[in-house]
Amino acid sequence: MAKKNRGGHAGGHGWFVTFADLMGLMMSFFVMLVAFSTQDQAKLQIVAGSMRDAFGMQDKVRYSGVIEIPGLPTRPKLKNAANIPPEEASATPSPDEKGKLSGFGANFDTDRRFALASASLRQALQDMPELTEISKHIMIEETKEGLNIEIVDQNGRSMFPEASKEPYERTRKLIQHLASPLKATPFRIAITGHTAASRVPPQGSYGPWELSADRANAVRKQLEADGVPASHFFMVAGKADTQPLFPDDPFVAANRRVTITLMNESPPVPPDLKP
Repeated sequence: MAKKNRGGHAGGHGWFVTFADLMGLMMSFFVMLVAFSTQDQAKLQIVAGSMRDAFGMQDKVRYSGVIEIPGLPTRPKLKNAANIPPEEASATPSPDEKGKLSGFGANFDTDRRFALASASLRQALQDMPELTEISKHIMIEETKEGLNIEIVDQNGRSMFPEASKEPYERTRKLIQHLASPLKATPFRIAITGHTAASRVPPQGSYGPWELSADRANAVRKQLEADGVPASHFFMVAGKADTQPLFPDDPFVAANRRVTITLMNESPPVPPDLKP
């Protein structure tokens, strides 16, 4: 009489079943890898559409962004940050319902032109290897007012001599590299000077307001000398220390800056279309 196999499989080779299952799983895995490595775009779009139908899709966006050049500290609190209700949030930019740009809305054309302007400015900075360290004084930030190009001071390295309205020669070279992409943009330009808070009161009648305004005008003069048309400039102003870049530390060097803003505004209406 034959003895019964306690393993439950004839011949005592039950591991064959587990091995066969493992090989089957591995074969399926490699088939999936090959299938996903050569995607059928038409089928992929069908799958994506099915996923959107299943999980829903948001079609509006309200956001604000910041782009910073490496070498500068990231601000812990953005001055243009806003709390957006969840029902108004989205991951896909789109125009407002009435086709107008709200404070934190996104317009495809404007957003695209800002992106092109930002890319041109970054390229201009990369094309000046002799001024690599100076390029770290530039911060590019998109706000509701427009695209800001901040020329900021750093601890131990200023862009203007102390209490002087005329920039250093290295600062002039930096502005010259910015002039080419700026004159090619369709945006009007506003230039604003800022100072850091000081524990020492100003001496005489020449104070932070005059200094910040004169530095902004010096940047305008340099840009105009380098080819930016006078008609591109919309405003030159000095704000002293009233709008610090780092509100948590109004005395930090980076609050001393000149801001060049490509203004976010509707394009002018041609004269023949005006009512």
